[in-house]
Amino acid sequence: MNTDISDFFVSYAETEDFPLVMCDLDYRIIYLNPAAVSAYDSYGGNDLVGRSLSVFMDEEAKSKVDMVIEWFKEDREHNCLLAVQDNRSDKDIYMCALRNGNGELIGFCSRHRSRIKDTAEPYTTID
Repeated sequence: MNTDISDFFVSYAETEDFPLVMCDLDYRIIYLNPAAVSAYDSYGGNDLVGRSLSVFMDEEAKSKVDMVIEWFKEDREHNCLLAVQDNRSDKDIYMCALRNGNGELIGFCSRHRSRIKDTAEPYTTID
């Protein structure tokens, strides 16, 4: 079996429970995982791919994203930054750098993380 490494990354992204939106440096949405398609259904869902994220942002938000992109460009070690703390739903949203194999910035994505502790017992679904 000869599987391309990109298949692994897409498969992983599609299992994420939280929305994952990837954009190029021109703010063009290049990928939405299924959770993002569902979460942003009222904005067009999968039809958002290819559209500019900047259409959905006010000037303040765009300015903040611009600053983060510049921060990502300053240093290859600058790869993730807390963007939003949503205390109503106990989740945080991070803005993360996307880099090519040479470490050059090629885009950015959002990463949602829940602060709610998972209370399930490990491996309980395996019989």
